[in-house]
Amino acid sequence: MDQSPLIDIGLPIALAIIMVGIGLSLTREDFAVQARSPWATIVGLVGQLVLVPLMGVGVALLFDLTPMLALGVVLVAATPGGATSNLITYLARGNVALSVILTAITSVAVILTLPLWFDLGVRFIPGAADSEVSVPLGQTFGLLLGVILIPVAIGMALRAKAPSLAARIERFVGVVGLVVLVALIVGIVLGERDRIVDLVATVGPAVIVLNIAFIVLGGLLAWVCRLGRAEQIAVAVEFGIKNTTLTMLIAFTVIGDEEVGLAAAVYSIVMYVTSFLVVYGGRRLMRTAP
Repeated sequence: MDQSPLIDIGLPIALAIIMVGIGLSLTREDFAVQARSPWATIVGLVGQLVLVPLMGVGVALLFDLTPMLALGVVLVAATPGGATSNLITYLARGNVALSVILTAITSVAVILTLPLWFDLGVRFIPGAADSEVSVPLGQTFGLLLGVILIPVAIGMALRAKAPSLAARIERFVGVVGLVVLVALIVGIVLGERDRIVDLVATVGPAVIVLNIAFIVLGGLLAWVCRLGRAEQIAVAVEFGIKNTTLTMLIAFTVIGDEEVGLAAAVYSIVMYVTSFLVVYGGRRLMRTAP
């Protein structure tokens, strides 16, 4: 498909700004605290990088989706948590420090894991191999290095050198992310306007099941691994709230298929609806905590 300058240039820049915001919320002490007590971080990382994408492949196979929509589901599952997960964790009374650390580490780790999981989806989803789509490791590594790793490092450096300035800038990052997300969803709707209703009706049930399954998996995994209630909330939110801006960036600029990006657009809407329920449940859970 023909890409507009907004997607080719504006989307990577907007995502980089969002990732700077994540860096602005991090300090070296955050990593030191988790390093001294790493069990919750290990549980969250294993779940996010292994179990969540595996569940995504399973959901994609379970529903009768077109190969491109199914690959979109896999791509969503392989994407890390977004900056919004930190805000939702805060509102739900979860462990915000753990949420931020998981977002930062998984955002860097997916530079390698995301192409591998997408390739696995291409191999297992019926008909996907015939479409000749892939996420090239080299191209994806370079793209994610530029829009994730470097911006996060810049944000952390700014936080260390000018904390008051960093605090002011951080307030606007969420607004940028929301505006970009809305613009992307509108763009997808316009690009697929002739069949948008059918596509949403097809992928909607799969995406709803996917989001709920991620949240339940996060909470259950954290409970089984004997994490505290605040940590259970953080892991559940981190699994369920995805960086769908990144998902759509990959779908548009690397894969070049709007149908793949549609799964991320629908997931974005679903995850914000369920996040209200998570916040309500998290607050009730913490009120009854010992």
